[in-house]
Amino acid sequence: MTNVLALVGSLRAGSINRKLAEAAEQHAPEGITLTTFDGIVDLPFYNEDIDGDTPPAAAVAFRDAVAAADAVLLVTPEYNGTMPAVLKNALDWGSRPFGASPLSGKPLAVIGSAFGQYGGVWAHDDARKSAGIAGAKVLEDVKVAIPQSVVRFAETHPREDAEVVELVQGALRALADAADERVAV
Repeated sequence: MTNVLALVGSLRAGSINRKLAEAAEQHAPEGITLTTFDGIVDLPFYNEDIDGDTPPAAAVAFRDAVAAADAVLLVTPEYNGTMPAVLKNALDWGSRPFGASPLSGKPLAVIGSAFGQYGGVWAHDDARKSAGIAGAKVLEDVKVAIPQSVVRFAETHPREDAEVVELVQGALRALADAADERVAV
């Protein structure tokens, strides 16, 4: 069983990207479980002064969740041409402690949807870059950017869109394969 931890870059309850994570959870291929970690909203802005011997409880819970997962799936919209601050902050917390972070070597993929015609590719590119620098093993070839989200999902949940389900399942299979490779090494 491959355990994938999803981090959603939108905090809005009705977020299309949250619904995309729900679709991934509901349609995860056999042998893969996906759990969305909602606690990134509780993470304080990263500050090395508070990340010492007793980091904030929210940071400990987050790092434990990342460490327990076999792989990470970032599901993000695009805010002003980049990823949301809450997701970048989570990556900052996940990148520490330096040299022993829970993200270090962890397979990670980025997917998402945005209103624009490109589906959030700038945010996805930035998220992949930041996650790679943070130490994750970013799956650069997994690219799921669904454009026109407000129109496309106006009356349909992403879990009911066959194309979306297929794309999400492909991303999860790639993460599972990368997690298996990591264990085999």
